[in-house]
Amino acid sequence: MFIAKYDPFRDMRGLQSEMNRMFSDRFHGEEAFGTAWNPKIDIYENAESMVLEAELPGMKSEDFDLSFENNVLTLKGERKFEKHDDGDNYHRVERAYGEFSRSFTLPHTVTVENAKAEFENGMLTVTLKKREETKARKIEITGTDATPKTIDATKSAGA
Repeated sequence: MFIAKYDPFRDMRGLQSEMNRMFSDRFHGEEAFGTAWNPKIDIYENAESMVLEAELPGMKSEDFDLSFENNVLTLKGERKFEKHDDGDNYHRVERAYGEFSRSFTLPHTVTVENAKAEFENGMLTVTLKKREETKARKIEITGTDATPKTIDATKSAGA
């Protein structure tokens, strides 16, 4: 015999899931018709800097702007539909076009000084250096009860 606990919210979660699916299908459908487009973006950091990579296929550097204000990095531009010939009769247009604007609040550990932005083969790479005062450092321990040693602040305590 199987005994199941009664869950009074099971039906509500099912309804929520169904609504999420319905709205997700609706908005993905709009993208397929070319009315909405946003470039795909990855942001990661390493010991020296924070890096943003954006896919901007088919665009030129004149088609977008990049700005940094109050620790907000903003990428905006427009991917235009270029008709080949007025006599062309398109049967299907699946690629998305239009204006876009993406903004990302970055931590105060990065600075715009010595920032570098490179655009090659439809890929924009923005590198923002970390502030010197926020980088990990080594601290030497001394004292009468301690053998002099150095703690590496760049490694985790469990390593």
